[in-house]
Amino acid sequence: MSARLKSLMVLLAGLLLGAGVGVIVLSAWQAARETPAADGRSLPASADLSVGSPAPDFTLASLDGGEIGLADVRGQVAVLNFWATWCAPCRLEMPALQSRAEKFHGRLRVLAINFDEPEEDVRAFVDELGLTFDVLLDPGARVQSLYRIRGYPTSYFVDEKGVIRAIHIGLLTEGQLDDYLAELGLED
Repeated sequence: MSARLKSLMVLLAGLLLGAGVGVIVLSAWQAARETPAADGRSLPASADLSVGSPAPDFTLASLDGGEIGLADVRGQVAVLNFWATWCAPCRLEMPALQSRAEKFHGRLRVLAINFDEPEEDVRAFVDELGLTFDVLLDPGARVQSLYRIRGYPTSYFVDEKGVIRAIHIGLLTEGQLDDYLAELGLED
């Protein structure tokens, strides 16, 4: 075999290897750009989760044994509150959420979406604080991923039509909660 033919074969093998690695890298990059949705589909990382965009739908098991989806509360204002039992600010804002859920019963739904914790831990937390609004279990944190939650608590305020109207990261004070709800038409 001539030196020229060997060089050509090495070059061809290198090109094929490079193309294969490129395909693998591109596939991994594309997979990383997708976020698993609660229903098993993929939500592109570029999906708009900003104020004014539709809130992605999901369905989760409720602590009371049923299932609740965002579509089920359409027609009411919804607060999607992402929280965990170990989160001190989450604990602090729960009484305000409970109070507003009672005050605006029938017009406001609080969907408290717990971060992938055992049901018995969530139930003990809910019982201790006397919470009566919808507490949802998120096994595998699928909905947390869908909404790209990076810190607790995080609250999404969704209008009656299913559109995100505000996003609040961190502890919600009563005044802030009232302001967000007033912007959505819920005030005294």
